[in-house]
Amino acid sequence: MSELSAQVRKALDAAVEAIGGSPREGQIEMAEAVANALTDRHHLMVQAGTGTGKSLAYIVPALVHGRKVLVATATLALQRQLVERDLPAVVPALEKVLGREITYGIYKGVGNYICLQKMNSEEPDPDGQVLLEVSSLGKDAQRLHAWAKSPGATGDRDDAPEVDRRVWAANSLSGRECVGADVCAYGHQCFAALAKGRAQSADIVITNHTLLAIEIVDSHPILPERDAVILDEAHEFMDRTTQAVTEELTSARVIRAAAMARKHMPGKLADTFTKAADDFHDTMADYGQDVRQNPALQGRLEEIPASLEAPIRRVKEAAAAIVQSISADEEAIGSDALAERARVKGAVNEINTTCTKIMRNSDGQVLWYEPTFQTLHLAPLSVSNVLRANLLTKTPVIATSATLSVGNSMDAMARSIGFTVGGDEDATSEDGDIDPSNVAMLDVGSPFDFANQGVLYLPKHLPEPGREGVHPDVLEELGELIDAAGGRTLALFSSWRGVEAADLHLRKVLAELPIKIITQKRGDAVGPLVERFAKDATSVLLGTMSLWQGVDVPGNSCVLVTIDRIPFPRPDEPVMSARAAQADAGGGSGFMQISLPRAALLLAQGTGRLIRSVEDRGVVAILDSRIVNKRYGSVLLNSMPPLWRTSDKAVVRESLQRLSNQLKD
Repeated sequence: MSELSAQVRKALDAAVEAIGGSPREGQIEMAEAVANALTDRHHLMVQAGTGTGKSLAYIVPALVHGRKVLVATATLALQRQLVERDLPAVVPALEKVLGREITYGIYKGVGNYICLQKMNSEEPDPDGQVLLEVSSLGKDAQRLHAWAKSPGATGDRDDAPEVDRRVWAANSLSGRECVGADVCAYGHQCFAALAKGRAQSADIVITNHTLLAIEIVDSHPILPERDAVILDEAHEFMDRTTQAVTEELTSARVIRAAAMARKHMPGKLADTFTKAADDFHDTMADYGQDVRQNPALQGRLEEIPASLEAPIRRVKEAAAAIVQSISADEEAIGSDALAERARVKGAVNEINTTCTKIMRNSDGQVLWYEPTFQTLHLAPLSVSNVLRANLLTKTPVIATSATLSVGNSMDAMARSIGFTVGGDEDATSEDGDIDPSNVAMLDVGSPFDFANQGVLYLPKHLPEPGREGVHPDVLEELGELIDAAGGRTLALFSSWRGVEAADLHLRKVLAELPIKIITQKRGDAVGPLVERFAKDATSVLLGTMSLWQGVDVPGNSCVLVTIDRIPFPRPDEPVMSARAAQADAGGGSGFMQISLPRAALLLAQGTGRLIRSVEDRGVVAILDSRIVNKRYGSVLLNSMPPLWRTSDKAVVRESLQRLSNQLKD
């Protein structure tokens, strides 16, 4: 054993002991692989199944190395776990072993913090005007103000009192609207600047995928410098990157920017912008009506709709004129006025930039209209090239997740993150310190005995899913399984229509049973739903895609996970369908290269909701017969935890009833 390996093992033992854990082979193997990657400066992909303890497996070797590490996660839950639970628990023990102080911090985007300048401004902008018009929001605003002035307040939205989103909007701003701490009158107190300052000097900085993605794509430093990047929940990184750089144009944002401009610089330019904003609003509403009535207009747009082209151009020209006028105004003004001008310029320039990109709409972009919120979206067709150029050539990247494999291979996920795999023809060579093709891949398994802890039920007899929604036979099967389990079920659906149909059916067939049905509604926060489900061992939680990942309910409350259908991307989903079409046009298969890997990873995530500890037992039921009746089913099955498989309904019902009876005793 090398000296480095011995140090890592010693530190890992101390950290595990500090949290009352026990050594795990997969965790040790991963920690040594991370240490080697940091030493040799190569990339690493690690699939670490549930229960491995992967956060310690990357934190410990990074600290042993003394390297400054940026950890980017997809979910707020994992960020909070790292900062509030994992690091506070192990840092004192690691400081003793390493003989030095260890620091860590969290950094989020500017919009996650209260802006003191905006909060204390005497004249509210359009965001603040809402609070004056809606009197019921006044108490929320007072509570937020009082908290911001209290000793030790962080200004962080996640620590703040629960307030209406409009109250938060009136007291925060986007990065593009921020004047910067150096010239702001409140710069020395700025919550965002203080948080970033703490993060700059920390050994470990926790952030989110979105902020890292924006920095990478814009090639503009937002986050602290680092020696290595760790992507936790790495299976989500490409989607989060795509979302982070997707431009959105709504009439509400245009009208808000026009109102800010009119307040700051009333006159002909602002009047022109206001008129353009009002015309754009009317046209977007009319087009939305057309889209709702004509399904052929849904999905990807090859070009800007004719009715929207002129209104968008007028908005862009009016916004550009205001930005130019503000930029030309160089007279000395006070810091408050300067901050207000920066907010106006940022908001208007954002509209100008978005309109410009939408009007350009190049081949590498995907344009679509979303009718519910009347929004034009513009997303990049691919982000792997920019990730390769601006991330993977700069520092070693450790990408880890419980689900990185598709059909026993990590190549699909590696390509999506930007790693060069095999003889990739589209991977251009990039200048930089690190080679994007120098990536080690490792699967350390899981400490759980999936084959003995869980059953994978694959009913062959059910009809294949159709366009008309969940089949009545599937709903009947679902009700019977829940009955056998005595509740204790997480029922996952790939659409809201499925959730609503299941809710209607189950309330009828389970009406006489002591089983509570908790149904996710559009806009519901996931956390409170999961808490209610976990507390009531006889309850059933019905939900859609936001519950497929990150739900952690070990113990008796969840012994059955059901999945209504294989979660293939919808045919009218613009970005995924465009990527599939590009693969087809290049002589490949959009289904095999895009749709199937996406479905496999989601299915593995959904299946992974069942076994969350070594004591857990239960059944995962996939109520889609295609997984056993179609050739591609083997790829999906090989991407999941190795549960014991059966298609025998009687065996499964008997297992659930036996487990339910044991839990009652």
